Amino acid sequence: MSVNVNRGVLDQFYRYKMPRLIAKVEGKGNGIKTVIVNMVDVAKALNRPPTYPTKFFGCELGAQTQFDSKNDRFIVNGSHEANKLQDMLDGFIKKFVLCTECENPETDLNVNSKKQTIGTVCKACGHRGMLDMRHKLCTFILKNPPESTDIVTASAKKEKDKKNRKKDKENGGEEAGITGDFGAPEAVDGEDDDDDWAEETTEEAQRRRMEEISDHAKNLTLSEDLEKPLEERVNLFYNFVKYKKESGTIDGADKDILAEAERLDVKAMGPLILSELLFNENIRDQIKKYKRHFLRFCHNNKKAQKYLLGGFECVVKLHQVQLLSRVPIILKELYEYDLVEEDVILAWAEKVSKKYVSKELAKEIHAKAAPFVKWLKEAEEESEGSGGEEEVEDDENVEVVYSSSARELKVETVKTGAPQKEDDDLDIDAI
Repeated sequence: MSVNVNRGVLDQFYRYKMPRLIAKVEGKGNGIKTVIVNMVDVAKALNRPPTYPTKFFGCELGAQTQFDSKNDRFIVNGSHEANKLQDMLDGFIKKFVLCTECENPETDLNVNSKKQTIGTVCKACGHRGMLDMRHKLCTFILKNPPESTDIVTASAKKEKDKKNRKKDKENGGEEAGITGDFGAPEAVDGEDDDDDWAEETTEEAQRRRMEEISDHAKNLTLSEDLEKPLEERVNLFYNFVKYKKESGTIDGADKDILAEAERLDVKAMGPLILSELLFNENIRDQIKKYKRHFLRFCHNNKKAQKYLLGGFECVVKLHQVQLLSRVPIILKELYEYDLVEEDVILAWAEKVSKKYVSKELAKEIHAKAAPFVKWLKEAEEESEGSGGEEEVEDDENVEVVYSSSARELKVETVKTGAPQKEDDDLDIDAI
């Protein structure tokens, strides 16, 4: 998944590429943090230490950052989406990577700790400039200057080449240098083994070469597919899942399906496509069967959960006769299997949308879901005001029953005989 370093350039053949940021949220509560999984690769493409863009995120977000260079873990405290960080990275590239003259990302940083200044040198056009020292990151760069080995070695090579040329001129070696450049190799004494030059022809070697070729081909198709519009990428993902289903390998393909969605950058929309292909009138059994597939997309991803609810509406539309009356049960299944979180369901219930189905059908679905939504709100209120044991007892006293008059599912609270026993105890005590 590569993008242009300067995302202002829309040319798909732009030679300066970098991997798309991959962010992973870990922890909960006060300990929640975002790990930038491929920061080392991104920083390498920008020719900057990985600590610089990570610290830049911390400055912009007002969050603390952590670096573990040995394990390649670069962390920003708090929960942050990859797209948000990607947009923020554009700001870093503009301020600290691109040349102000030619806008190419071929600059090196020169830190002058005595003068407390940071200069830039562009290897493409030769322009020399200065960074704006008002940004907080400049203070960090002054304290942690980049390793200037590349610049030193490059200048050292140039000086060495100049010295060699002078020596060649003095010795008249320019003409003789032609024979020196194209002369025989050092070891031509006939003792080399010819087998070293032969290509290995075993089956294992051939398989290894084919895997290398296929890896290169995958990288090529990966960059080509990402350049396609969203609709085409969604269709590619749809066909991939459909092939897995038709070939009978869908049950154990949850990791492959997630990887393909991430490759095409359509992870959030994955549950919508999966709902269309994996759900029918037997949706309750299928939720249990394909729970693992959906969890890979929906876990801690509220956007994916919203798409799952949209897919659920589409399935109800296709099998309206069988599923409309079962809407509260299906929602309860999605909730109990942790595929959709409570706040996402409550937010969905507040607004009737015609994005996936007609306005009329959407109203019917929301009306059928009302008992479950009501139970969800009441359960939330009771959990806030009571302990864990009472919460379990309340759940046991709630069941879904049919209303013979309306022929729809309702959630009712079943009263147990416990209060009567308490009355009896009171009578005994009175006696």
